[in-house]
Amino acid sequence: MTAESSTEARVSLPVQAPKALPDTSPLVARLADVCGATWVDADTIDAWAARGGDRVVLFAGDAVRFPEGQDVAVVLPELQRSLPGRFEVGIVHRHQEDALARRFGSQRWPTLLFLRDGQYVTTLPGMHDWDDFLSKAEAALAAPISRPPTIGIPLVSAGSSDGGCH
Repeated sequence: MTAESSTEARVSLPVQAPKALPDTSPLVARLADVCGATWVDADTIDAWAARGGDRVVLFAGDAVRFPEGQDVAVVLPELQRSLPGRFEVGIVHRHQEDALARRFGSQRWPTLLFLRDGQYVTTLPGMHDWDDFLSKAEAALAAPISRPPTIGIPLVSAGSSDGGCH
């Protein structure tokens, strides 16, 4: 074959931007798509929680940094089946988790946030062995309403006479 008789074939392929990583992992999204969980965010969580009863919100965290969050996403429907009719599940898109978790004093991922009748009850951080997870979830569902933890700095009004710095 000579240079004159060869033909060059050029293939032009379109260049596509790489796909962005999903905001929320497929296992967390599955909770809504298959298991009936409700997506909640800072604008909707109060109305969702105020519908009454016990509500559990999953803060799974970044799937790479906190892989146990994916385990909790898998175990959560099993907890719901083991405690039938006891609670509804809410999930938060990853990019909204940090701000919403701070609102409820949660600083660890993964965390299950327990709410009752629109009010804070407690959190259950981390992944646990099944028996421990089940007993801790039962204890959280039996716990009284409380207030979300704060960073521990008491607020005192300027006119307060109960001590202070000066």
